[in-house]
Amino acid sequence: MAKYLNPKIDLTFKKVFGEHPNLVKSLLNALLPLPEGMEIMTVEYLTNETVPDNPGKKLSIVDVRCTDNYGRGFIVEMQSLWNGEFFSRTLFNAAAMYSKQLDKGTSFERLREVYALALVNDNAFKYDGDSGYIQEFYIANKNHPDDIRKELALIFVELPKYKPVDRGSRAIKELWLRFLTEIDEATKSVDKVLTDNPEISEALEIVERSAYSDGDLYKYNDYRLEIITQRNAMKNEREDGYAEGAKAQAIETARRMKAKGIDVATIAELTGLAPDEIEKI
Repeated sequence: MAKYLNPKIDLTFKKVFGEHPNLVKSLLNALLPLPEGMEIMTVEYLTNETVPDNPGKKLSIVDVRCTDNYGRGFIVEMQSLWNGEFFSRTLFNAAAMYSKQLDKGTSFERLREVYALALVNDNAFKYDGDSGYIQEFYIANKNHPDDIRKELALIFVELPKYKPVDRGSRAIKELWLRFLTEIDEATKSVDKVLTDNPEISEALEIVERSAYSDGDLYKYNDYRLEIITQRNAMKNEREDGYAEGAKAQAIETARRMKAKGIDVATIAELTGLAPDEIEKI
């Protein structure tokens, strides 16, 4: 029987980061590009506000909301599968938290920054080259790229792209990323460098299978199976889309070849289309 549960699943993620302020504080300080000397000292949890309905809501959207000693707002989300609506949802939630400060009588000049940290257990961005596993989005002036406003910061961490360079590193950023990417039901033993850190050690205790009731484990497994089902469905949908695109391209190629007077047999050989399909084009 597995000793640990996967910390990326809804139930365990919320227990680790939604019920232990010291752990979410550590995670935020580790992964966010906070100004030097402005590290988070304390956090206070906020109740979740109403968020827009999302077609991908079954794809494991988890959020934890809190503020810190400076009044800054933070949203931490775990997304098991990436979909096109997730970026917009993250931006909406960050903007909503930012504007909600005015409901408390805060004047514009006293508005504080809002950071949305989105942990994505999928490949979300398809940039050319090696752009790393962390993508940061701010408001920037197109004509003056150095003029960046950081009142709203969206930080996306693509967990599958993270690969530890130094497995002996005790940097808390590396330890949290290893916790999130290495710990799951298949984990038999944990690297001592992880257990030696008090915060990571505490998080490991929280995701121990023995800490959960039978009811919790039922919900956990049901959620995990839902993710597997959705992942397979999305894969099949993408494959169907690729097949349709390839067929459309073959038809267009055949149409151009016919226009040039190339015989049907040659067109069929080069495009993979059946002769009767080519005749109808």
